[in-house]
Amino acid sequence: MDVVRSLVLWFADWPVTAFLREQTTDAASDAVIAIVHGNTVVACSVAARAEGVRRGQRRRDAQARCPRLQIVPADPVRDQRAFSPVVSQIEELAPGVQIIRPGLCALRARGPARYYGGENAAACAILDALAEGAGLTGVRAGVADGPFTAARAARATRADDPVRVVPAGQAAAFLAPLPVTALDDPELAHLLGRLGVHTLGAFVALGADRVRERFGDRGTRLHDLAAGADSRPVTPRVPPPELDREVPFEPPLELAEQVAFGMRIAAAEFIAGLGARGLVCTELRVELTDERGRRSERVWLHPGSFDAAAVVDRVRWQLGEDAQAQVLRGPVAAVRIAPERVDAASVHQPAIFGGSGGEKVHHALSRVQAMLGHRGVLTPEIGGGRWLAERQVLVPWGDRGVIAQDRSRPWPGSLPAPLPATVFPQPQAVDVAADGGLPVDVDERGALSAPPAQLTEAGRRRAIVSWAGPWTVDERGWDRARARRAHRFQVVDADQSAWLLICEDGRWAAEARYD
Repeated sequence: MDVVRSLVLWFADWPVTAFLREQTTDAASDAVIAIVHGNTVVACSVAARAEGVRRGQRRRDAQARCPRLQIVPADPVRDQRAFSPVVSQIEELAPGVQIIRPGLCALRARGPARYYGGENAAACAILDALAEGAGLTGVRAGVADGPFTAARAARATRADDPVRVVPAGQAAAFLAPLPVTALDDPELAHLLGRLGVHTLGAFVALGADRVRERFGDRGTRLHDLAAGADSRPVTPRVPPPELDREVPFEPPLELAEQVAFGMRIAAAEFIAGLGARGLVCTELRVELTDERGRRSERVWLHPGSFDAAAVVDRVRWQLGEDAQAQVLRGPVAAVRIAPERVDAASVHQPAIFGGSGGEKVHHALSRVQAMLGHRGVLTPEIGGGRWLAERQVLVPWGDRGVIAQDRSRPWPGSLPAPLPATVFPQPQAVDVAADGGLPVDVDERGALSAPPAQLTEAGRRRAIVSWAGPWTVDERGWDRARARRAHRFQVVDADQSAWLLICEDGRWAAEARYD
């Protein structure tokens, strides 16, 4: 079989890079982060590895090695979304890129090698361009016979020598000392290990006929890879259609209505371009640039799909809000609109062929938001944490919710369902007394000094008819500065109002009310 020379680019720890590149705040590049899927670490940052965190570890083991480890759920969509513009930049240097997975891509080496004067020179030119244009350092490159060997070569590089070229015809010799786990087939690797076969060279030595008899077509395919006979061609991706629209203004415009009027034709073309491909936009990215180069960027959501009028409205509102916040300090020089998320039109037929209740609600709340400001209309989302104020996250209408703490993580001591309907932003101070008026306290072992009998809230005394607790919450016991220990109670007063109370350091407070 003919084997085509392939150039593979490997972006180490790409899920971590994708997460950091989408943060709204400047996240530190040396953050201690682990990407977790199914309670298993699938990627981690360099700083996390320095603390002993490794791929394949259970989440609890990783946290035991590094208590300050930030756990981030795996998100393949996020990884792909962040990788697409990187691939587009690579295609400007060497067309014909195949995305193997986010963070790993391949292209035929022959064309770039001829243009840049050699395989090593081509790989170095691409890495330099990615470092300069996209700010991506630490990218590794491998060139070899076939994508599999090239990918192994990229992983065999060092930080000070990020390119590895395996000469033609030497793929088998390069692969021979690698472990059988390099085939990315855990089941086969486990079985081969039990048979005493630990390297790809030993696997190849078994012979193709014996491998076919024992493992079938799958084993034959992996045997060919181990022998350096990777006959898979590099299949370039089909670049996505250009759906973005940008409108420059010369001279720059000062009034929001002038900008909105100038966007009408571009918005109509934008929606028409989506419709011609059977798509609708449910998340819209708007970028505004003033005459001094300052840029405002925001992603807007829509319950159905954007139409041309909704696009223009979002441009107008964003311009007004950012001008007031002095994000933009001068006239607008350019506006760019782009689809952040598109779906098949059939999924959103009600939004295309007529209005719906959701559309009316969206337009009504958007008008109120335009009058009151960006945070004038908020919608609740549930985050993670042990305290209800942490779990209640308020997001401006039309924005994507950014949850600082993942609710899917285990939160020992957090309140189980059903949760209270009214959560106080700050716990309200109350008094809890026993019969006779003596204050009720909780000792270090969680024992009550007396049964609660009376609740005083906002100056009003309420008789307690039933209660349950305490449930002790111990938080960050290893950190003296941030350690917290409190006791939760549920009480019902004579008016049949249910309360969630906290006793902390001898002081009582109402965290929430069950309405």
